Amino acid sequence: MVYQRIRDLREDKDLKQKDLAEILHCSQQVYSNYELGQRDIPTTILIALSDYYNTSVDYILGITNNPQINK
Repeated sequence: MVYQRIRDLREDKDLKQKDLAEILHCSQQVYSNYELGQRDIPTTILIALSDYYNTSVDYILGITNNPQINK
């Protein structure tokens, strides 16, 4: 679920894996492994994705289906 969600978020912004990898300061292969579920996503990357997409880490992790940040 996490892996599909980060892929969907990326595709909704019309970004390529390479683009997001540059934003996250990692290689395209590392980012691809996140989307494929072949590599656990580090907390720092989860936070960076949350900030970039302006959504909660809970949404990315599939804990909630509400993409809004609760403040």
